[in-house]
Parts: sequence; C-alpha cells; structure tokens
Amino acid sequence: MNESVSDPAISPATSPVAPPVARKEPFERTHHGDTFVDDYEWLRNKESAEVLQHLAAENKYMIQLTKHQQPTRDAIFQEIKSRTQETDKSVPSRIGDWWYFTRTAEGSQYPIYCRVPAQNSGDERADWTPPEIPVDTALEGEVVLLDGNKEKEGQPFFSIGAIVFSHDGTLFAYSVDNAGDERFMIRFMDPATLNHYDDAIPGAFYDLALAPANDRAFYTVVDETWRPYQIRQHIMGTPVSEDTVIFEENDPGMWLGFDISADRTEMVIQAGNSEFAETWVMDLESASATPRLLLSRDERILHSVDPVQLGDERYYLLVHNHEAPNNELSIVASSEFEKPFADQQWHTLIKHRDTVKLSGSAVNRRQVILSLRENTTERVQVLSLEKISAALNASGIDASLAQDTDLSTEVVQPTFDEELCTVWFSDAPFESPFVRLSYTSFFTPQQVFDFNAENNQLELRKEVVVPGGYDSAKYVATREWATATDGAKIPLSVLRRADVIPDGTNPTAVYGYGSYEMSMDPQFTVPRLSLLDRGVVFVIAHIRGGGELGRPWYDDGKKLNKKNTFTDFVDATRWLVENKWADPNRIAAIGGSAGGLLMGAVVNLAPELYKVVVAQVPFVDALTTILDPELPLSALEWEEWGNPITDPEVYSYMKSYTPYENIRAVEYPRIAAVTSLNDTRVLYVEPAKWVAKLREVTTGDQPIFLKTEMDGGHGGASGRYEKWKDIAWDYAFVLDGLEVTQ
Repeated sequence: MNESVSDPAISPATSPVAPPVARKEPFERTHHGDTFVDDYEWLRNKESAEVLQHLAAENKYMIQLTKHQQPTRDAIFQEIKSRTQETDKSVPSRIGDWWYFTRTAEGSQYPIYCRVPAQNSGDERADWTPPEIPVDTALEGEVVLLDGNKEKEGQPFFSIGAIVFSHDGTLFAYSVDNAGDERFMIRFMDPATLNHYDDAIPGAFYDLALAPANDRAFYTVVDETWRPYQIRQHIMGTPVSEDTVIFEENDPGMWLGFDISADRTEMVIQAGNSEFAETWVMDLESASATPRLLLSRDERILHSVDPVQLGDERYYLLVHNHEAPNNELSIVASSEFEKPFADQQWHTLIKHRDTVKLSGSAVNRRQVILSLRENTTERVQVLSLEKISAALNASGIDASLAQDTDLSTEVVQPTFDEELCTVWFSDAPFESPFVRLSYTSFFTPQQVFDFNAENNQLELRKEVVVPGGYDSAKYVATREWATATDGAKIPLSVLRRADVIPDGTNPTAVYGYGSYEMSMDPQFTVPRLSLLDRGVVFVIAHIRGGGELGRPWYDDGKKLNKKNTFTDFVDATRWLVENKWADPNRIAAIGGSAGGLLMGAVVNLAPELYKVVVAQVPFVDALTTILDPELPLSALEWEEWGNPITDPEVYSYMKSYTPYENIRAVEYPRIAAVTSLNDTRVLYVEPAKWVAKLREVTTGDQPIFLKTEMDGGHGGASGRYEKWKDIAWDYAFVLDGLEVTQ
C-alpha cells in the first residue's frame, strides 16, 4: 500500500483522529478443559463486508497518523533506487545448447527472461564460460522468452512460481500467481515461435518439471489447507481434467515435494517435516514407471537424497541425521534399499561433527557439492565422485569397514577473506566443469563465481554494482556474544557506520526470527544502508530456534523450548544496553512471520525495552491457528510448536506465550502490524485481532497500527519498486519512533 499525501504532520500523541474500534462478539474456544473467550474471532470472515470495511478503516487511520513520515519514505525510496543498478542482467546459466538469463530495465518492475545460443567448440572450459551480456543492447541471437512487465498488465498481482526449460531447448514452462495466494497457473511455450500451447494448468503449487522426452509435465497441488499433497502428471496436448495423480500424501503433518535428479533420469519424491522424512524415486525414462520407496518415515530420519551413477551401479547420496544431530553424508547402493532398514549397508563419507552442520548436497557428473555451516556462517565444499568411487573400491560396500571411511579431508573449499560472510551454491549443471557460487557479506555486494574444484580456482562472473559512490569502508560489522539468562551465548551481528561507537546514545534496531532452523546469514542489502547512514545501529540477534549454531541451537528453541527464542531476544536487547551499543530509550524491534510472533511475545515480556515495533505478517495468534487443522498449513506446524490438540502440556505451554492471548494491561510501545489480505501462510486475521486487543488493553498512549496490503501475499506487494516502498514505509516508521531526524 503506497499512499502519497501532502497534509501537514499530525502528532500521534495529540491527534484528534480516533482509531477504529472493532466490535466485540464473544466466541468460546475450549480445549483440555480450558476455555478462552475471543472477542475478535469474527474478523476471520474475509468475505464479510464489515470485515473489509474495518480493514479499510484501519488503513485510513494508519495513513492519517503516519503521513508526516512521507518525506522520510520518499527519501529512503530514492536512496534505494539511486543505489540500485536498475538496468542490469544476471549471469547466464547453460541448459543444453542455450544460455538463459534475465534482464531488468530502469522503470520496469519485473525481470525479463531471455536466452542466446551456446557454442560447442569441444573446448569444455570455453563452452561453459558464460557470454558477456551487454547491459543496454541485445546479443546476436538473443530472444526474449517472457517479459514479466507485460505479463503483469491488467493483473492486481504478479509473481513467478517456477520456470523450467527443456534440455533440448524446445519447450518452456512457467507458472504465475496473479492473486498473492500462492496458487499458480502453469503455461507452456514453444521458445522457437514464442507461441503458447493450449495446455494451461490452474491451481498448481511451486514444484514444476518436464520429463526428459518433453511429453509430460509434473507439478504439485495443494489441499484446502494450502499443504502440497499431490504430485500430478500432465501429458502434453491432453485436457487437464485427464491429469493423473502419481503420488499423494495424506498425512496433514507432511509437506510433499519433488525434484529431478541431476542426470535427468529419476524423480525424487519426498514427504517430510522438520523432524523426519520419507523418500521415493521414480524412473523418468519409462512412462509406465511407478514410485519406489527408498527410505520410510517409520525410521524417523531427516534426510535429503541425490541419485548418482558410479560405473554400472546406481547409488544414492544421503545427507541425514541418523545418530548424527548435525548430519553426515552417506552413500548407499540402490540394491541396499530392497533390504530391511536394519540390514542395509550405508557407507559414511563425511562423519558427524559437533561444530559443523552439514546442510545439504547437490551433484553433477564429477562432483558432490556440500552446503555446511561452521562458526555460524554458511560455506560450500566440493568432493569429487572419483574419490568416492576410490573409497568404495578400497573398502567394499558390503564390508563393515565401510562405516569407517571419512573423506572430510578430501574436500575442496573456496576461501574468502571476511569472517562474517556467506557462500552458497547456486548452480552446477550436470555436464559443467564449474560449480556456480555466490558470495556476500554485510557490506560486500553479491559476487557470482564459477569455481573449478580441480585447480581450486574462482572465476568472477559478476559483482553487483552499487551506484552513488558506495564505500564499504564506511561501515563495520562485528560478531558480539550476549549472555542469556540460562547462560547460553547468543551470537549477535552488530552493524553500524564506522564512526558510530558504543557510548550509550545510539538509536538501535534489533531484528530477529528464531524459528524453523532458519539462519539469518550475512548478506548485503541496499535498504539497510538508509538506517545506518542515519546513525542507527542495526543488530541481528541469532536467537535459539534458528540454525546458526547447528541442530541443537534449533532444538533449544522449538516445541517446549520455544520460550528460549523470546527470552534470548530480550536478553540480547538488554546486553546491547549494558554494553552501550544502544540508547535504552531508543530501541526498535523488527521481525516478520514467525519473527512477527517473536515481536508479539517480546512486547508482552518486556514492553518497556522497545520504543517502536514493526511486526511484518506476524504469526501472533499461533495457538488458535494450530488448534484448527483445517486452517492453512496449521497441521504442518505441529513439528515446530507441538500439537496442542492432542497434548495438554503443549496446549498449556503455547497458551502461556502466544502473543494474542497474553496481552496485558501495560504501556505498549508504538506498533505497526503489516499484513496482506491474500496471505495464505499467516492470515490477515491474526494481526487484525492482535491490534484490536492491544488497543483495548494497553494503558499507554502510543498508537498501534494495522497496515493491510489489499492485493498482496506473504511477501507483500509484487514488483521491485512496490517492495522498496514497503521497506521505506517500515524504516520511516522505525526512524520516526526512534526520533531520528533526516
């Protein structure tokens, strides 16, 4: 939502504008002998004219009382724009005989998808070196396949879900969401003629793939709770009504997805949650093939699978947590999965390490690419399949000695100078001699490299340019460690302008998430510079529930340990005050989604610590949501928070921290709850109820706002400029609350 107003500023404390008052309609919810009376549950009816009028009134109130922030929003938006190279292009990726890449153009919101022919000279290095794409002109033979800006015309929302190119270059498939509800329409195109086929598949989810022969497409669909539960097969040229289900997952607590093996011969199907998974594989070279079970959920093993061919035998690489909390890498012959689990021989390649979390893997015809986390940050290592073959031949896959192999000393790891940085794998085509990596840090814009593991050489393919004289030396990022109440050491990333010192006078913004084992890794972002340039110290609190310190760090912040997430954030904030990084009277808290639940919890725990809070798409009515398995994605949350439907201890524990149910008569800080009407992950009703209850109960005079994007989804509005405006709104709200002037 991007209003432009020119009225004089209204002081929130003295404004005659009254906030909307939601009427009360008591609704009783009873579980495990406990009854909770919810006065605002009626706001859940999205089709109600009264509800829509209430959301419109909230937006009007928000506009009126924050319009004095518009000059700051405009300034931040222009700063983001001036520091972004608007006309740009991506590094091309090769598929078959074509290089695929995107362009962005100044004044355009969405990417343009293009391709140019590749050469096949016989010089492998040259053939896999991407062409230099000029910024302002087209290459010879360049074709625009899809212009997102044209696709958006006449639509309230536009988001690409998946883009798939056939290996022979004759078929192009993509999916589009025009509502923000993450249900996509799949379309198919002939890249040679740019004509669309008649095939159009509505209601699809993110997964999309083409069979090697281009005669079939595979996709996932969601059930009424927005959980992907079916994989369907579409035969090109046939009605969608004839599409067949090739796999269905009926457990409401399992998320279904699939991938295609690197050699394009198998589909890997996986149903899983945050604690265990089940994997099936299906031969793609036979139209009559059916899925084959590899590893059952009954073994309660969290794992990922990469098929590999070594000589004449098929193997499967597994990154798994079987007797290895931080995961290890094993290889298993295909024939072993015909045996009972207890009799299978798994050959360990990379053993479990207490200080290193092995996050995942990928393969090409030469190498295994490993993602790992060490000392809180993400790294990439490469292990040759030749060394794996040698290890198997040396010990024998059937021998007991097979369990003792450890190839961790044989990996090749590209190194970089900065301590607080992130390296991640982005592409490794099956035939390529290179592994495509990306690198960034808090103040180093993203760099894209092709890594040659055979000679340990990095070749820079692109470095993001920041116009306007950006100088990374003007900023500093340090790792600090706060102490939690129970003695745990909480890593903090403290970002600031180089001339800002810990003297107790700094306005400070503390950001947190702390759920789903997600890590808040070092990453360069242009918008954050606008806060730092105004003297704000920006702190990322890597609290429990995230994955920065391995699986135990996550386990200590989930289910019946969830309160550690909230107390860690509060303890981190107090540490910043005690160590004079933060002015105790000028601290902001920012978090979104599960981080929005964090915001709701910490303002209940310690409202006096925070001057202003931005809660983006906040999961603040978590107990109500998880108690109803028919609500979107709620059953999938049981492995994160526990199941309060069946477990009275979980119910009692969740009720003791869920933000909406723990609002109390205290002086709450200034709060903005930002949501989207069509969000399917955190429904708009959660922040709508939360804001209504906060206003009713607070003893303070600080304004509390609900800002609803009426045409957006979980990520807000679509289009890069609209997203910049959303960020500018949030940051201007923070700066105004912290009394930071231009």
